[in-house]
Amino acid sequence: MAMMGTKARIFAPIAVISLEDLVPINHFYRHLDHVLDLSFVRDLVKETYAHGGRPSIDPVVFFKLQLVLFFEDIRSERLLMQLVADKLSVRWYVGYNLHEPLPDHSSLTRIRERYGVEVFRRFFEAIVEQCQAAGLVWGKELYFEHRSLSPPRSPRRNRKHSPSTMKSVMIGSSNWERKIGVSRVAAINAWPICV
Repeated sequence: MAMMGTKARIFAPIAVISLEDLVPINHFYRHLDHVLDLSFVRDLVKETYAHGGRPSIDPVVFFKLQLVLFFEDIRSERLLMQLVADKLSVRWYVGYNLHEPLPDHSSLTRIRERYGVEVFRRFFEAIVEQCQAAGLVWGKELYFEHRSLSPPRSPRRNRKHSPSTMKSVMIGSSNWERKIGVSRVAAINAWPICV
């Protein structure tokens, strides 16, 4: 018979370790970082900032967080920042080391409100252009829904789903088109499918 073991929870300080070493080379966010050049966003939003005062969150970081919000299907900035705190790959993607404090979710909300819809529209148009130039967007049967939808319900489950507040992007068949009433649109009107 073996003796029962117990695991003590003792956390020693981390020896010299780099976040760069902890994220696999072939990870999705590494690929995204390589494919999309977001340096243009600083020029896109410079008119929304004052020339003096306390430095803000880097606009490139803000828009990377918005992409994470989309790709991870997260519905709030609060949940987004919880994910960034927990997921090393996302922390790497937005450029925050393990010891650096992350932006507060309320700051992200204020920045989003300050930028407005027009800045986001121009941002997504530029992202789609980059994806098209890289040959990553193909415009075949791209569907998206701009209304709030509940996910399809199983007849066996009567669980209530909360409606989505984001655009749902689907690559699919005409069956979806009949089922939920969406129509084909150009890739420029939808979130980019580029990675």
